Amino acid sequence: MKVKILTIFPELFPGFLGSSLTGKALKEGKWSLDVVNIRDYAFDKHGSVDDTPCGGGAGMVMRPDVLGEAIKANHQSGERIIYMSPRGKVFNQEMAKELSLEKNLTIICGRFEGIDQRIIDAYEIEEVSIGDYVLTGGEQAAQILLDASVRLIEGVLGNSESVEDESFENGLLEHPQYTRPIDWEKKSVPEILLSGHHKKIKEWRLQQSLEITKQKRPDLYKKYLDLQKV
Repeated sequence: MKVKILTIFPELFPGFLGSSLTGKALKEGKWSLDVVNIRDYAFDKHGSVDDTPCGGGAGMVMRPDVLGEAIKANHQSGERIIYMSPRGKVFNQEMAKELSLEKNLTIICGRFEGIDQRIIDAYEIEEVSIGDYVLTGGEQAAQILLDASVRLIEGVLGNSESVEDESFENGLLEHPQYTRPIDWEKKSVPEILLSGHHKKIKEWRLQQSLEITKQKRPDLYKKYLDLQKV
C-alpha cells in the first residue's frame, strides 16, 4: 500500500504509525507513507490555504484552488481518495479490510470548517468519519484509519490468528482474555481455559462473546442474530 497524506501539518506524521508493528512494517516496505504539505501549493508568500465561508459564518474553509493544485500534483485518477470528515461514512472493520488491499490511497486531512464542496464533487472524494464527534483536524483520524488498515496487510501481524478472533471479525465483541498467574488476588482463571479441551474452550468463548456483545453493544447483537437467520 502506497499512502499519500495531504495536510497543512506534515510534522504530525508518521506519529504513532512510526512505532510498534505499523512502524516496523513501514521500515520493511510493507507500506509507504508520502506526506504532502498543502501549503506548498499556495499562491502567496504566506502559504494561505483558507478563506472565509461564502454566505457568512464562523471559521474558515480550505480553498479549492490551493487544495486542487495539491491533488493534481500528487493524486492519480482512479486511485482511492478519502477526506476525513465527521459527516462521512463511519469507518469500521470491514472498511479497514477493504483499505488494506488498496495499492494506492490518498487521504486529505481537513482543518478549520472543512474543505470547499467543489473539490469533493470534482474529484468524487469519499468522505469517511471515525465517529460521531469533531476533532481539531483530520490528521488524528487519518492515523487511526491507517493503523486499523495497515495492521491487516499480509505479513504485518506476526500471527494471522490474532486477527481471526478479534472484536468485530465475526460480528461480535471479543471474549475475555486471561494469562498467568492462574491465581491473582483471590481471583482465578476460568477452569475451562485450563482444560485443554479446545472444542469446549471455543464454545465457551463464543458464549462469552455473545453475552458481552448483548450487554455492551445491543445494536451489534441484534445485527448478529439477524444475520444468523439469513
